[in-house]
Amino acid sequence: MALRASPLRIAVTTVFAWLVALLLFFPILWMFLTSFKTEIDAFSTPPAFLFFDWTLENYAAVQARSNYVAFAMNSVIVALGSTAIALVIAVPAAWAMAFSPTKRTRGILLWMLSTKMLPPVAVLVPIYLIFRDSGLLDTRIGLIGVLCMSNLPILIWLLFNYFKDIPKDILEAARMDGATIGKEILYVLAPMAVPGIASAVLLNVILAWNEAFWSLNLTSSKAAPLTAFIASYSSPEGLFWAKLSAASMMAIAPIVILGWFCQKQLVRGLTFGAVK
Repeated sequence: MALRASPLRIAVTTVFAWLVALLLFFPILWMFLTSFKTEIDAFSTPPAFLFFDWTLENYAAVQARSNYVAFAMNSVIVALGSTAIALVIAVPAAWAMAFSPTKRTRGILLWMLSTKMLPPVAVLVPIYLIFRDSGLLDTRIGLIGVLCMSNLPILIWLLFNYFKDIPKDILEAARMDGATIGKEILYVLAPMAVPGIASAVLLNVILAWNEAFWSLNLTSSKAAPLTAFIASYSSPEGLFWAKLSAASMMAIAPIVILGWFCQKQLVRGLTFGAVK
């Protein structure tokens, strides 16, 4: 018989959850408010929370200084492109390790995950030289390639965990009916793992959208995404906090909206197979 949590425990857990949520949300709220302040109000002491002269001049100044649409388009193309290529590689790889494992499968998975522990700056010089000699600097194709390889281990790990919870009998039945490997993955495995694949895709898009290190070091103008757009407001003259906040809000707004509308799918995918 399952034990019911006491009302006091439920109340404490609820209050604690709200406190954590507010703590995590406060930086975004503060950035949002700062984006509507003048530069003087942004540096005021004590800081003004709600009672200040609200203005849209920062958003107008950001749009006048930079072509936001061009940066946003680069982010969309790079995030979706790197995710699509990574998915094409990750699905067959995860399928092979989930349904045809060997004694080396676990070691391969751990090795792939260990590559995420390597600081990107440690391989910046060789990758920069390769990109320079290949003509890939400041190109969308180059950035798509490096972000695809950077996020591929996580995508394979997620899909592997989803796939291994799918009954093998279903795939064996498909093989007995004459399904090829491609049809087995496309028409049997993929529909059954839609929640897992969707959450993995969303996570990969978010990681690619927020990537700053490679964007700042491998692009300059033509292929620069929104992370470079934000960094452009740090200059030798100092930080313009109000304009920086406006640029940051314009950069994170699309991915925040996407996450808000897809939160149910994301949570469903992240908990797929958690309960037997």
